[in-house]
Amino acid sequence: MPVEEFVAGWISGALGLVLGHPFDTVKVRLQTQTTYRGIVDCMVKIYRHESLLGFFKGMSFPIASIAVVNSVLFGVYSNTLLLLTATSHQERRAQPPSYTHIFLAGCTGGFLQAYCLAPFDLIKVRLQNQTEPVAQPGSPPPQYQGPMHCAASIFREEGYRGLFRGAWALMLRDTPTVGIYFITYEGLCRQYTPEGQNPSSATVLVAGGFAGIASWVAATPLDVIKSRMQMDGLRRRVYQGVLDCMMSSVRQEGLGVFFRGVTINSARAFPVNAVTFLSYEYLLRWWG
Repeated sequence: MPVEEFVAGWISGALGLVLGHPFDTVKVRLQTQTTYRGIVDCMVKIYRHESLLGFFKGMSFPIASIAVVNSVLFGVYSNTLLLLTATSHQERRAQPPSYTHIFLAGCTGGFLQAYCLAPFDLIKVRLQNQTEPVAQPGSPPPQYQGPMHCAASIFREEGYRGLFRGAWALMLRDTPTVGIYFITYEGLCRQYTPEGQNPSSATVLVAGGFAGIASWVAATPLDVIKSRMQMDGLRRRVYQGVLDCMMSSVRQEGLGVFFRGVTINSARAFPVNAVTFLSYEYLLRWWG
């Protein structure tokens, strides 16, 4: 099994994460809290009360875990395509796989990524939702003092299953939307690249950016539910499962709740995924 895809996935994922994490923090706050009037209000309040560092809460753990998570996504996707089509990454421009194979490979990568991602994503969301201002001498410490303390606290208070809170919503979110992600990327690359050639840097950037937007627009409804279920149990259990969370959210806030954070998701998705795909493609070409 080729390992280059796993390594390239790790490096490209880390680059995208650093670029997109501040947007992700704003998105999570908008989805799980009702104290903000919109994106700008959320950003201003984070900066005013928590300084610039507030936008990077919970980032250290994803950076450490991205080696596993993004490697799984790109590595499983590429190797599933290899099993389905018997063509390597370098051969796929001359012998392009069908969109059915691309979608199935993407869904497989999304499903396995979600399983690996669940505990890391939970810890990230819990840390991002800490709204305490920058610590002052004599002020009480935040509930979670870092990713390891957060993980230990969840395990102690909510048990092993607590670390996988929201995992079903995460799997339901990622399985089909990662298929959409890769289909959009491959489709745009083929549309604007002469047959048999590698796509240009500009094409990769645009295709990767729009692939990110397409997948996040599709993912946002379940992303809202995922984030809410991950915060559930912090003080008391509110939701009995994914369906109960969906029904309760709609009953209290209307159908618009499913699109909370879609604007910031889309704004973040374009540059993050443009950079992710460009670095991924160049690393594989360099090693190839």
